[in-house]
Amino acid sequence: MARQLRFGAGDVRVLEDREVWSGHYAMRRLRLQYRSFSGGWNDPVTREVFERGDAVGVLPWHPASDTLVMVEQFRAGALRGDASPWMLELVAGVVEAGESDAQVAGREAMEEAACELAELVPIATVFPSAGACSEQVRLYCARVADLPPGGVHGVAEEGEDILVHAVPRREALELLARDEVPNGHTLIALQWLQLHGDALLRRWT
Repeated sequence: MARQLRFGAGDVRVLEDREVWSGHYAMRRLRLQYRSFSGGWNDPVTREVFERGDAVGVLPWHPASDTLVMVEQFRAGALRGDASPWMLELVAGVVEAGESDAQVAGREAMEEAACELAELVPIATVFPSAGACSEQVRLYCARVADLPPGGVHGVAEEGEDILVHAVPRREALELLARDEVPNGHTLIALQWLQLHGDALLRRWT
């Protein structure tokens, strides 16, 4: 039985909400109060919230060869000391106005990996950094009938330079076991696959 959370959206008072930055992304400053676990309301606090829109991430899987389609690309936020800022990831993209998750997944799979999806299976809905960012990411596993040709893809106008990898499921789970998957969305998807992959493979084959 799911544990019932004590508070909900009605237990927050937004006293002020204004945009303080707008560029490639946006930043809002909120002044708010929320209910205290000890009773009553907390004193008003100010929080900046990073707005980048919701996103969809998808792990394409070719069941006939038990191979995952993954992409490698540069991530500016991962610039940290001597560690490589290139990451092996899911296919993913931001949800545009009026788009369904299936449309986003299909569009991004073609743009980033030249890959056509046949079926989507939900994995999880997550807030990657709810203390500072409003982004919600919805994750899926997808069946693909054919492995893509590989190569480098992406939308040039968006500065994308994306290398496609065909990774056997066993090798991807070995990376997971060695703590070599620092990207959060990909980590969650591979952990889900570790739990549910065998049953899904039986269903798809």
